[in-house]
Amino acid sequence: MIGEVHILGLYAPASLVAAIAGGVLVLLARQIFLRVGLYRRVWHPGLFDLALFIVLWAAAGGVIDHLHSNRMVLSW
Repeated sequence: MIGEVHILGLYAPASLVAAIAGGVLVLLARQIFLRVGLYRRVWHPGLFDLALFIVLWAAAGGVIDHLHSNRMVLSW
């Protein structure tokens, strides 16, 4: 993973940007899962949310790394 991402003139660690993206995605997924009723079938919703966050954090990190390796500009 790259070291830093340039966003609006601010250099932020790529892992922090990926963690924030993963957190936002978990919040969105949680709302969908609550409406569908998935949490009634999950043994421990807290552990499920943690596992989902880790998976989405890794996915967001992979996307950031892929964008950087393809030489796409990450400065918004």
